[in-house]
Amino acid sequence: MNEIFRILEQDARKTPEQIATMTGIPLAQVEETIKKAESDRTILKYRTMVNWGKLGEEQVWALAEVKVSPQRDVGFDAIAERIYRFPEARTVYLISGTYDLAVFVVGKTMNEVAGFVSEKLAPIEGVQGTVTHFLLKRYKEDGEIMDGEEGPKRVPIMP
Repeated sequence: MNEIFRILEQDARKTPEQIATMTGIPLAQVEETIKKAESDRTILKYRTMVNWGKLGEEQVWALAEVKVSPQRDVGFDAIAERIYRFPEARTVYLISGTYDLAVFVVGKTMNEVAGFVSEKLAPIEGVQGTVTHFLLKRYKEDGEIMDGEEGPKRVPIMP
């Protein structure tokens, strides 16, 4: 069954019919698996990755490392929830090391991102400190090479 999810993760446009052909799993079983995965949030969302730079719309991305004081009975979860509710916080991870949370922030300008970190993120109760790294260039994201020519990818057909 994991074959279905691997195929969809690589290309969410694949139809159940295509997946059934590629995997040899009966179509009804593929459709049932996908429907169940959508309802129980195993499949969270279908996504299109856009290279906004090619469309002339620049985005500024930053990685904000955040040191926090865990709260009694909820640990890091309550602070992480406050942070991930901001639309500027695209991705939030609990991490090991010197800092506790990795927050990927996006904005239209460096000032917008810096303003988010200094005015919204840093003042949150329990946040002890932040370090912000601006991402200068994306070479590869989520397995996709951002610039450069790459031929069409083919998913191997499983017997």
